[in-house]
Amino acid sequence: MLKIVVCVSGGGTNLQAIMDAIDNGKITDTQILAVISNNAGAGALKRAQSRGIYNFCMSPKSYPDREAFNQAFTDKMTELAPDIVVLAGFLVKIPPQMVRAFNNRIVNIHPSLIPSFCGVGYYGLKVHEKALERGVKVTGATVHFVNDGMDEGPIIAQRSVMIEENDTPESLQRRVMEQAEWILLPQAIDDIANGRLEIRDGRVYRR
Repeated sequence: MLKIVVCVSGGGTNLQAIMDAIDNGKITDTQILAVISNNAGAGALKRAQSRGIYNFCMSPKSYPDREAFNQAFTDKMTELAPDIVVLAGFLVKIPPQMVRAFNNRIVNIHPSLIPSFCGVGYYGLKVHEKALERGVKVTGATVHFVNDGMDEGPIIAQRSVMIEENDTPESLQRRVMEQAEWILLPQAIDDIANGRLEIRDGRVYRR
């Protein structure tokens, strides 16, 4: 049984996709141990609570400095002892000590085709705003393992989404979620749960 902790900052649509996939058998042999948010008012916490999943808020704002938060966050994750940590729209940089402690065991979903529109400053709606400003014709989403860089870890899977003529950042964001994120992230979790992935020389391969 793969035990996961899901970290999220907002409404929790990707969390919902994970929970639904577990319910309908698209994700097998997987249990959500906890849901963590840096935002006490996040809808994701309510979604977790409605399913009886342990959930709580850990915000950097509640600690005297970022170093104190980083250590407390890492300690809490170590205490929970998940097999993998899933970042499902989590807008907090993962502490270096946590990256080391959970090497190749932290998975992130990013709303673009990495290496496009990623890195520092590219998150949420801003990703889609920049894609439309640049005039690209195709965007999408990427699931990747987390390393010390920002959106630089080994890529697990990508899925493309066509940009339409009258797209707004909001309409594009919604379509990327529906056509890519909500499909890719559950698939990646199921692949990990069933031993279909391995990392060699910094790249992800299917067994």
